[in-house]
Amino acid sequence: MEKKQHTTFPPQDKLSAPWASPSGDVLDELGIDARKGVSEQEVPRRRGQWGPNRIRTEKKKSAWAILINQFKSVIIILLLAAAVISFFFEGWVQAAAIAVALFLNAAVGFFTELKASRSMEALQKLSRVKTVVRRNGEARQIDAEDLVPGDIVLLNEGDIVSADLRILEASKLQANESALTGESMPVSKQEKPCAEDAPLHDRRSMLWKGTTLLRGSGEAVVTATGMETELGNISSLAEEAGEEKTPLEKKLNRLGHVLLWVTGAVAALLAVSGILAGKEAYLMIETAIVLAIAAIPEGLPVVATIALARGMWRMARENAIVEKLAAVETLGSTDIICTDKTGTLTENRMEVSVLHPSGAEPVRTRFTGEEGEGFFEQSSRIEVKDRPRVNDLIRCGVLCNNASFSRTDPEKTVGDPLEVALLQAGELAGIGKDALKRRFPEQREEAFDSERKMMATYNGQDAPFLVLVKGAPEEVIAACGRYRTESKESSFSAEAKERWGRISRDYAKKGLRMLACAEKRVHQLAEEPYADLVFLGLVGFFDPPRGEIRSSLAECARAGIRTVMVTGDQADTAEAVAADLGLDQDRTLRAVEGKDLKSPDDMSESELNEILDVPIFARVTPGQKLDLIEMYQKKRHVVAMTGDGVNDAPALKKADIGIAMGQRGTQVAREAADIVLQDDSFPTIVRAVAQGRVIFGNIRKFIVYLLPCHVSEIAAVGIASVLRLPLPLLPLQILFLNLVTDVFPALALGMGEGDPRVMEHPPRSPDEQVLTRAHWAAVFVYGVLMGLAVFGCFTYVLFVMKADPARAVTVAYFSLGLASLWHVFNVRDRHSRIFRNEVTRNRFVWAALLLGIILLSLSLYVPFLARVLKTVPLTGGEWALAFGTSLVPLAAAQVLKKLKVM
Repeated sequence: MEKKQHTTFPPQDKLSAPWASPSGDVLDELGIDARKGVSEQEVPRRRGQWGPNRIRTEKKKSAWAILINQFKSVIIILLLAAAVISFFFEGWVQAAAIAVALFLNAAVGFFTELKASRSMEALQKLSRVKTVVRRNGEARQIDAEDLVPGDIVLLNEGDIVSADLRILEASKLQANESALTGESMPVSKQEKPCAEDAPLHDRRSMLWKGTTLLRGSGEAVVTATGMETELGNISSLAEEAGEEKTPLEKKLNRLGHVLLWVTGAVAALLAVSGILAGKEAYLMIETAIVLAIAAIPEGLPVVATIALARGMWRMARENAIVEKLAAVETLGSTDIICTDKTGTLTENRMEVSVLHPSGAEPVRTRFTGEEGEGFFEQSSRIEVKDRPRVNDLIRCGVLCNNASFSRTDPEKTVGDPLEVALLQAGELAGIGKDALKRRFPEQREEAFDSERKMMATYNGQDAPFLVLVKGAPEEVIAACGRYRTESKESSFSAEAKERWGRISRDYAKKGLRMLACAEKRVHQLAEEPYADLVFLGLVGFFDPPRGEIRSSLAECARAGIRTVMVTGDQADTAEAVAADLGLDQDRTLRAVEGKDLKSPDDMSESELNEILDVPIFARVTPGQKLDLIEMYQKKRHVVAMTGDGVNDAPALKKADIGIAMGQRGTQVAREAADIVLQDDSFPTIVRAVAQGRVIFGNIRKFIVYLLPCHVSEIAAVGIASVLRLPLPLLPLQILFLNLVTDVFPALALGMGEGDPRVMEHPPRSPDEQVLTRAHWAAVFVYGVLMGLAVFGCFTYVLFVMKADPARAVTVAYFSLGLASLWHVFNVRDRHSRIFRNEVTRNRFVWAALLLGIILLSLSLYVPFLARVLKTVPLTGGEWALAFGTSLVPLAAAQVLKKLKVM
């Protein structure tokens, strides 16, 4: 009797473990007759109850949002305040000058981040996915977004699964679930229920949204849509994970707070002391503003932004798209890289590693090159004419096979990766599938059965037919009664079966995926294929490491960076691959599986430390990846996380730096990441880390260059104010020095190529500030030396040479400009040579010095500039005095460096 179409349907709560219930019970719970499907009248009500079949995606970052982000910095706010105060005190020109600096900073940051953001969006183009369903008893194609729980979906090879489905019928059905579970091997599907506590990758009766069908056909019922799917749950985790501020953002903000307090304290102290001493209040406030302007590094945001932008452009040339400027530097402080195995460390394609025929020595193979070229350790090709047992093994693998392989057209290579690898091995052995099929045409196929874990084909022109079987070693071995040696067939005893089972397990422990092959002759096509077989041997497969991966991992180890493998694969496979790649740098290689991981709240301190020392984590859930990152971060590590699947998205967002794969990465993973690798290559990460370290070193250099210039201005103006002398520098002169002449050498330092040995040193501590105490001491000493020299020059011209104040101010201004330019040579590394170092080798530095001298000279002799800056032309003697005075701080600083005081 036919079931009636129900008019009621379940509430929005997800069905309880549909994988563990018989398919009929699931249909009853959903109120569906599989022969009719959902009626068109009921679709709107179900959609209203469950919502659209859509995953929430991150809102596209608008141009306005990117622009506003350029002003979210303490230093920028400080500059804005200075511009406003100058405006109210009628300092129109200086307010405009500060505004220009802010505009330049915002423009560079805005256009660089906008370009990166749009590049990321270009990677996320998705076509509309269609799905075939049965509604009102008829098959029809609909948009995947229109699916509702209860829809009957008709499945075929190549389909993208668009909702969570409970399988009703399955014929040779296999799915690629790597985007969701991280495991690259196809998963066979079945209608039979699974255990309720089965992990996600073992729920064979379910298909998950976001996965793809590799082969087969079937029917399934939709059990969850949109955010209620497993994909939706992971997307929600990514939203909850939140984004971390980058270390550079935190450090520059701390530096901004320090400068804020210093600026406020200096200005207030001078204003209050002057007023208490009986000076005119307006004059003291104006002087305080001058000192505040002197204290604020107007050029710092511009230089930092351009240095980071150049880092982004460099990384883009290295196939790494960076979405956020500050993320460039964060990579340089990374000391933990959590990386996926499949596709990142390996090629994500299977190749035959060993052919071990019964009764003969194993043939170990290794393939190299993209076109399938290879070599064999025992010969340059697989010479099968002198190796009949190897011939039998390859023939079985090639004929008992549903894949297609083409050396010249990759698009024609389709099918199960293990079967493709068998065809590739056959080509290299000169045993092509087409030629074999002409000799042994297929008459019947016994499809792969997920319970028996074997498949069989019946081949031949006529009887007796050749039955070829391949499958899981333990199942094939158990079905064999004989095995073939070099010259005869012998009885396959229990001891022999145990020995071959042990050989297979030993290969598996080395990270190989194993298949066994067998054959027999039959006279009838209806005869049972899996009885009294002749054992032919074992075939082992591996996913080859990417090129340069070993050297990249070794470089990370030398640089003090720990690489941790986090994979959805089996623990034995992960350990073997890690050992082959050299991941065991002075560590015992052992893998911890997700099922053995406790919650961080349940761990003791010793257990936590032990877990953090583990180099491999296998079979971990998205929630456990989040826990791992949080544990590392609590121990003050800077964590980079790589990933490509939906299951990686929460961890990508939580990590200090999330790195997604651009070629095979899912949309969800790319949206959650800070950096997208266009070539999916681990060596690109290593090059990006080196670039990040260079950038931080450059940022530190130009800050150490810029700040003493400001300290010198404070020192000169402050001393003059305390001694009740005329100010040696005027506000607009200070702004001109800060925004024009000082910025170009700072930019040149930011363009430096860095130390070529940058990856031979451990990463800096995450607690280390942009400027350490030693750097602050150097800033103070260099600044005071230049300030004293300028003040001495000013008083000499004013009192000894008896010049008017305008001329004395001009000489002091010119002397400070030159001293600031020469100061660039003080930021060389402490242990470098005086005349041959990273600063003198930087061609941009010499260009910046020449430009600075020209600009200083123009400020004296171009009437418009001279009038605005209130400068006067200098005589030859005054030029010589300014030049000589400017060299004094440089000489003193080099003496201090030689004495290792600085």
